Amino acid sequence: MNTRTGRTRTTKSENSEKKFSKSPKSKVTATKGKVNTPKSGSTKTPNTKTGEVSARDKRKYIDFKEKVKKGDPLPSFNEDEIRLNKYLSNAGICSRREADVLIQTGVVSVNGNIILELGYKIKPGDVVQYDGETINAETKRYVLLNKPKGFITTMDDPMGRKTVMTLVKKACKERVYPVGRLDRDTTGLLLFTNDGDMAKKLTHPRYQAKKIYHAEVDKPVSKEELEKLKKGLDLEDGRTRFDEAEYVNGNPREIGVELHSGKNRIVRRMFEALGYTVVKLDRVQFASLTKKDLPRGYFRHLTEKEIAFLKMSK
Repeated sequence: MNTRTGRTRTTKSENSEKKFSKSPKSKVTATKGKVNTPKSGSTKTPNTKTGEVSARDKRKYIDFKEKVKKGDPLPSFNEDEIRLNKYLSNAGICSRREADVLIQTGVVSVNGNIILELGYKIKPGDVVQYDGETINAETKRYVLLNKPKGFITTMDDPMGRKTVMTLVKKACKERVYPVGRLDRDTTGLLLFTNDGDMAKKLTHPRYQAKKIYHAEVDKPVSKEELEKLKKGLDLEDGRTRFDEAEYVNGNPREIGVELHSGKNRIVRRMFEALGYTVVKLDRVQFASLTKKDLPRGYFRHLTEKEIAFLKMSK
Protein backbone atom coordinates (compact mmCIF):
# COMPACT_ATOMS: atom_id res chain seq x y z
CA MET A 1 0.00 0.00 0.00
CA ASN A 2 1.21 3.49 -0.87
CA THR A 3 1.34 5.37 2.44
CA ARG A 4 1.32 8.76 0.71
CA THR A 5 -1.83 8.36 -1.38
CA GLY A 6 -3.58 5.71 0.56
CA ARG A 7 -3.98 3.60 -2.60
CA THR A 8 -3.24 -0.06 -2.67
CA ARG A 9 -0.39 -0.98 -5.09
CA THR A 10 -0.83 -4.25 -6.86
CA THR A 11 2.12 -6.42 -7.79
CA LYS A 12 2.89 -7.79 -11.27
CA SER A 13 1.84 -11.25 -10.26
CA GLU A 14 -1.52 -9.95 -9.10
CA ASN A 15 -1.99 -8.13 -12.42
CA SER A 16 -1.26 -11.30 -14.36
CA GLU A 17 -3.76 -13.23 -12.25
CA LYS A 18 -6.46 -10.68 -13.02
CA LYS A 19 -5.55 -10.68 -16.70
CA PHE A 20 -6.13 -14.40 -17.09
CA SER A 21 -8.97 -14.79 -14.65
CA LYS A 22 -11.67 -14.08 -17.26
CA SER A 23 -14.93 -15.97 -17.27
CA PRO A 24 -14.57 -19.49 -18.65
CA LYS A 25 -17.58 -18.79 -20.89
CA SER A 26 -15.40 -16.82 -23.29
CA LYS A 27 -12.62 -19.36 -23.41
CA VAL A 28 -12.49 -21.43 -26.59
CA THR A 29 -9.70 -23.69 -27.82
CA ALA A 30 -9.12 -25.32 -31.21
CA THR A 31 -7.18 -28.54 -31.54
CA LYS A 32 -6.54 -30.33 -34.79
CA GLY A 33 -9.36 -28.62 -36.60
CA LYS A 34 -12.01 -29.26 -33.90
CA VAL A 35 -13.63 -26.47 -31.95
CA ASN A 36 -14.09 -27.26 -28.23
CA THR A 37 -16.69 -25.13 -26.49
CA PRO A 38 -16.73 -24.82 -22.71
CA LYS A 39 -18.83 -27.21 -20.69
CA SER A 40 -21.17 -24.38 -19.73
CA GLY A 41 -22.92 -24.89 -23.10
CA SER A 42 -21.77 -21.73 -24.84
CA THR A 43 -22.19 -21.99 -28.61
CA LYS A 44 -19.59 -19.37 -29.50
CA THR A 45 -16.83 -20.25 -31.97
CA PRO A 46 -13.55 -18.51 -32.75
CA ASN A 47 -15.18 -16.79 -35.73
CA THR A 48 -18.69 -15.81 -34.71
CA LYS A 49 -19.46 -14.42 -38.16
CA THR A 50 -18.84 -17.58 -40.18
CA GLY A 51 -18.82 -20.26 -37.51
CA GLU A 52 -15.56 -21.70 -38.91
CA VAL A 53 -12.01 -22.07 -37.72
CA SER A 54 -9.96 -19.14 -38.92
CA ALA A 55 -7.39 -19.50 -41.69
CA ARG A 56 -4.70 -18.58 -39.20
CA ASP A 57 -5.64 -21.49 -36.98
CA LYS A 58 -5.86 -23.82 -39.94
CA ARG A 59 -2.25 -23.18 -40.83
CA LYS A 60 -1.18 -24.60 -37.48
CA TYR A 61 -2.40 -28.08 -38.29
CA ILE A 62 -1.28 -30.44 -41.02
CA ASP A 63 -4.88 -31.63 -41.53
CA PHE A 64 -5.73 -28.37 -43.24
CA LYS A 65 -2.72 -28.27 -45.55
CA GLU A 66 -3.18 -29.55 -49.07
CA LYS A 67 0.23 -30.36 -50.44
CA VAL A 68 0.43 -29.82 -54.20
CA LYS A 69 3.69 -30.48 -55.98
CA LYS A 70 4.88 -28.35 -58.83
CA GLY A 71 3.71 -29.76 -62.11
CA ASP A 72 0.59 -31.40 -60.67
CA PRO A 73 -2.56 -30.64 -62.67
CA LEU A 74 -4.94 -28.12 -61.20
CA PRO A 75 -8.27 -29.52 -60.02
CA SER A 76 -11.00 -29.65 -62.64
CA PHE A 77 -14.45 -28.39 -61.76
CA ASN A 78 -16.12 -30.56 -64.38
CA GLU A 79 -14.21 -33.57 -65.66
CA ASP A 80 -16.89 -34.32 -68.25
CA GLU A 81 -16.10 -31.15 -70.18
CA ILE A 82 -13.23 -31.04 -72.66
CA ARG A 83 -11.63 -28.17 -74.54
CA LEU A 84 -12.69 -27.97 -78.16
CA ASN A 85 -9.13 -27.96 -79.50
CA LYS A 86 -8.33 -31.14 -77.55
CA TYR A 87 -11.49 -32.77 -78.89
CA LEU A 88 -10.42 -32.04 -82.47
CA SER A 89 -6.94 -33.35 -81.73
CA ASN A 90 -8.27 -36.58 -80.19
CA ALA A 91 -10.38 -37.09 -83.31
CA GLY A 92 -7.22 -37.05 -85.41
CA ILE A 93 -8.22 -33.90 -87.31
CA CYS A 94 -5.08 -31.94 -86.44
CA SER A 95 -2.85 -30.88 -83.57
CA ARG A 96 -4.19 -28.66 -80.77
CA ARG A 97 -2.32 -25.64 -82.10
CA GLU A 98 -3.73 -26.19 -85.58
CA ALA A 99 -7.18 -26.69 -84.03
CA ASP A 100 -6.99 -23.20 -82.53
CA VAL A 101 -6.45 -21.83 -86.05
CA LEU A 102 -9.43 -23.77 -87.39
CA ILE A 103 -11.63 -22.48 -84.56
CA GLN A 104 -10.63 -18.87 -85.23
CA THR A 105 -11.38 -19.22 -88.96
CA GLY A 106 -14.96 -20.24 -88.14
CA VAL A 107 -15.06 -23.73 -89.68
CA VAL A 108 -15.90 -25.51 -86.43
CA SER A 109 -19.41 -25.55 -84.97
CA VAL A 110 -20.96 -27.01 -81.80
CA ASN A 111 -24.67 -27.87 -81.84
CA GLY A 112 -25.07 -25.82 -85.02
CA ASN A 113 -23.38 -22.70 -83.63
CA ILE A 114 -20.04 -21.54 -85.03
CA ILE A 115 -17.46 -21.26 -82.23
CA LEU A 116 -14.71 -18.64 -82.41
CA GLU A 117 -13.73 -18.66 -78.73
CA LEU A 118 -10.39 -20.27 -77.89
CA GLY A 119 -10.68 -22.41 -74.78
CA TYR A 120 -14.34 -23.21 -75.43
CA LYS A 121 -15.38 -26.42 -73.66
CA ILE A 122 -17.85 -28.98 -74.94
CA LYS A 123 -20.03 -31.30 -72.87
CA PRO A 124 -21.07 -34.92 -73.37
CA GLY A 125 -23.78 -35.05 -76.03
CA ASP A 126 -22.61 -31.96 -77.89
CA VAL A 127 -22.46 -32.37 -81.67
CA VAL A 128 -19.19 -31.06 -83.10
CA GLN A 129 -18.83 -30.45 -86.82
CA TYR A 130 -15.81 -29.51 -88.91
CA ASP A 131 -16.49 -28.27 -92.44
CA GLY A 132 -20.04 -29.61 -92.16
CA GLU A 133 -18.95 -33.14 -91.16
CA THR A 134 -19.80 -34.53 -87.70
CA ILE A 135 -16.75 -35.60 -85.69
CA ASN A 136 -16.48 -38.66 -83.45
CA ALA A 137 -13.53 -38.16 -81.11
CA GLU A 138 -13.69 -41.32 -79.05
CA THR A 139 -10.22 -42.21 -77.85
CA LYS A 140 -8.81 -45.25 -79.61
CA ARG A 141 -8.01 -48.13 -77.25
CA TYR A 142 -5.90 -51.24 -77.83
CA VAL A 143 -6.06 -53.93 -75.15
CA LEU A 144 -4.18 -57.23 -75.28
CA LEU A 145 -5.54 -60.18 -73.26
CA ASN A 146 -3.90 -63.51 -72.49
CA LYS A 147 -7.13 -65.49 -72.66
CA PRO A 148 -7.62 -68.39 -70.24
CA LYS A 149 -9.54 -71.55 -71.01
CA GLY A 150 -13.32 -71.63 -70.55
CA PHE A 151 -14.27 -68.21 -71.99
CA ILE A 152 -16.04 -67.73 -75.32
CA THR A 153 -15.19 -64.89 -77.68
CA THR A 154 -18.41 -62.92 -77.97
CA MET A 155 -19.81 -59.62 -76.74
CA ASP A 156 -22.74 -61.28 -74.99
CA ASP A 157 -23.94 -64.84 -74.57
CA PRO A 158 -27.69 -65.55 -74.25
CA MET A 159 -26.88 -68.88 -72.60
CA GLY A 160 -25.07 -67.13 -69.76
CA ARG A 161 -21.65 -68.64 -70.43
CA LYS A 162 -18.49 -66.78 -69.45
CA THR A 163 -17.30 -64.37 -72.15
CA VAL A 164 -13.97 -62.67 -72.74
CA MET A 165 -15.64 -59.29 -72.22
CA THR A 166 -15.82 -59.92 -68.46
CA LEU A 167 -12.01 -60.15 -68.43
CA VAL A 168 -11.46 -56.71 -69.97
CA LYS A 169 -14.44 -54.77 -68.59
CA LYS A 170 -12.15 -52.69 -66.38
CA ALA A 171 -9.59 -51.99 -69.10
CA CYS A 172 -11.17 -48.73 -70.28
CA LYS A 173 -14.46 -46.82 -70.33
CA GLU A 174 -14.70 -47.07 -74.12
CA ARG A 175 -16.47 -50.08 -75.61
CA VAL A 176 -13.89 -52.33 -77.26
CA TYR A 177 -14.39 -55.38 -79.47
CA PRO A 178 -12.34 -58.56 -79.95
CA VAL A 179 -10.25 -58.75 -83.12
CA GLY A 180 -10.95 -62.18 -84.52
CA ARG A 181 -11.82 -64.98 -82.12
CA LEU A 182 -10.47 -67.86 -80.05
CA ASP A 183 -12.75 -70.77 -79.27
CA ARG A 184 -13.73 -71.66 -75.73
CA ASP A 185 -10.92 -74.16 -75.07
CA THR A 186 -8.17 -72.19 -76.82
CA THR A 187 -5.90 -69.97 -74.74
CA GLY A 188 -3.54 -67.15 -75.65
CA LEU A 189 -3.44 -63.72 -77.20
CA LEU A 190 -6.61 -61.86 -78.08
CA LEU A 191 -6.64 -58.19 -79.06
CA PHE A 192 -9.49 -55.79 -78.28
CA THR A 193 -9.98 -52.36 -79.82
CA ASN A 194 -12.53 -49.74 -80.86
CA ASP A 195 -10.41 -48.88 -83.89
CA GLY A 196 -12.48 -50.30 -86.74
CA ASP A 197 -9.81 -49.70 -89.37
CA MET A 198 -7.22 -51.54 -87.32
CA ALA A 199 -9.56 -54.48 -86.66
CA LYS A 200 -10.41 -54.77 -90.34
CA LYS A 201 -6.76 -54.67 -91.32
CA LEU A 202 -5.73 -57.41 -88.88
CA THR A 203 -8.55 -59.78 -89.86
CA HIS A 204 -8.62 -59.24 -93.64
CA PRO A 205 -6.79 -61.96 -95.62
CA ARG A 206 -5.14 -59.29 -97.75
CA TYR A 207 -3.01 -58.05 -94.85
CA GLN A 208 -1.88 -61.52 -93.76
CA ALA A 209 -1.59 -60.99 -89.99
CA LYS A 210 0.76 -63.69 -88.70
CA LYS A 211 -0.38 -66.04 -85.94
CA ILE A 212 1.73 -68.61 -84.09
CA TYR A 213 0.15 -71.45 -82.09
CA HIS A 214 1.50 -74.09 -79.74
CA ALA A 215 -0.60 -77.22 -80.28
CA GLU A 216 -0.54 -80.41 -78.24
CA VAL A 217 -2.15 -83.43 -79.88
CA ASP A 218 -3.26 -86.85 -78.65
CA LYS A 219 -0.52 -88.86 -80.43
CA PRO A 220 2.86 -88.30 -82.09
CA VAL A 221 2.90 -86.55 -85.47
CA SER A 222 5.27 -87.92 -88.09
CA LYS A 223 7.56 -85.69 -90.13
CA GLU A 224 5.73 -86.74 -93.29
CA GLU A 225 2.47 -85.42 -91.90
CA LEU A 226 4.17 -82.17 -90.84
CA GLU A 227 5.04 -81.74 -94.49
CA LYS A 228 1.42 -82.36 -95.46
CA LEU A 229 0.31 -79.60 -93.11
CA LYS A 230 2.74 -77.21 -94.80
CA LYS A 231 1.84 -78.22 -98.35
CA GLY A 232 -1.85 -77.79 -97.65
CA LEU A 233 -5.03 -79.80 -97.05
CA ASP A 234 -8.42 -79.63 -98.70
CA LEU A 235 -11.07 -78.74 -96.13
CA GLU A 236 -14.81 -78.12 -96.53
CA ASP A 237 -14.18 -74.38 -96.99
CA GLY A 238 -11.21 -74.66 -99.33
CA ARG A 239 -7.53 -75.54 -99.36
CA THR A 240 -5.49 -74.33 -96.40
CA ARG A 241 -1.88 -74.75 -95.33
CA PHE A 242 0.44 -73.86 -92.47
CA ASP A 243 3.35 -71.55 -93.30
CA GLU A 244 5.50 -73.43 -90.78
CA ALA A 245 5.00 -76.57 -88.68
CA GLU A 246 7.67 -78.13 -86.49
CA TYR A 247 8.20 -79.95 -83.21
CA VAL A 248 8.44 -77.98 -79.98
CA ASN A 249 11.61 -79.02 -78.11
CA GLY A 250 11.76 -82.18 -80.24
CA ASN A 251 8.46 -83.49 -78.85
CA PRO A 252 6.38 -85.07 -81.70
CA ARG A 253 3.16 -84.48 -79.74
CA GLU A 254 3.77 -80.74 -79.41
CA ILE A 255 3.73 -78.80 -82.64
CA GLY A 256 4.44 -75.15 -83.26
CA VAL A 257 2.50 -73.82 -86.26
CA GLU A 258 2.58 -70.48 -88.05
CA LEU A 259 -0.20 -69.35 -90.37
CA HIS A 260 -1.92 -66.29 -91.78
CA SER A 261 -5.37 -67.76 -92.39
CA GLY A 262 -8.26 -66.32 -90.38
CA LYS A 263 -10.65 -69.25 -90.91
CA ASN A 264 -12.63 -70.44 -87.92
CA ARG A 265 -11.00 -73.24 -85.83
CA ILE A 266 -8.48 -73.74 -88.63
CA VAL A 267 -5.69 -75.26 -86.50
CA ARG A 268 -7.96 -77.87 -84.91
CA ARG A 269 -9.57 -78.73 -88.25
CA MET A 270 -6.22 -79.17 -89.98
CA PHE A 271 -5.05 -81.72 -87.41
CA GLU A 272 -8.45 -83.44 -87.38
CA ALA A 273 -8.18 -83.89 -91.15
CA LEU A 274 -5.12 -86.07 -90.52
CA GLY A 275 -6.76 -88.02 -87.69
CA TYR A 276 -5.38 -86.10 -84.69
CA THR A 277 -7.24 -84.51 -81.79
CA VAL A 278 -5.88 -81.25 -80.40
CA VAL A 279 -5.68 -81.57 -76.62
CA LYS A 280 -4.33 -78.07 -75.91
CA LEU A 281 -4.05 -75.03 -78.14
CA ASP A 282 -2.35 -71.77 -77.19
CA ARG A 283 -1.87 -68.70 -79.40
CA VAL A 284 1.56 -67.37 -78.48
CA GLN A 285 1.85 -64.60 -81.09
CA PHE A 286 -0.62 -62.40 -82.94
CA ALA A 287 0.80 -60.10 -85.64
CA SER A 288 3.83 -58.56 -83.89
CA LEU A 289 2.42 -59.04 -80.37
CA THR A 290 3.69 -61.69 -77.96
CA LYS A 291 2.78 -63.01 -74.49
CA LYS A 292 5.93 -61.66 -72.87
CA ASP A 293 5.27 -60.47 -69.28
CA LEU A 294 1.52 -61.09 -69.67
CA PRO A 295 0.23 -63.85 -67.32
CA ARG A 296 -2.80 -65.92 -68.21
CA GLY A 297 -6.08 -64.11 -67.55
CA TYR A 298 -4.50 -60.64 -67.48
CA PHE A 299 -4.59 -57.79 -70.00
CA ARG A 300 -2.44 -54.78 -70.81
CA HIS A 301 -2.67 -51.74 -73.07
CA LEU A 302 -0.45 -51.64 -76.13
CA THR A 303 2.42 -49.19 -76.15
CA GLU A 304 2.58 -46.34 -78.67
CA LYS A 305 5.41 -48.18 -80.41
CA GLU A 306 3.36 -51.38 -80.74
CA ILE A 307 0.37 -49.46 -82.11
CA ALA A 308 2.54 -47.63 -84.65
CA PHE A 309 4.10 -50.93 -85.76
CA LEU A 310 0.67 -52.53 -86.28
CA LYS A 311 -0.44 -49.56 -88.37
CA MET A 312 2.69 -49.69 -90.51
CA SER A 313 2.68 -53.43 -91.09
CA LYS A 314 1.22 -54.74 -94.34
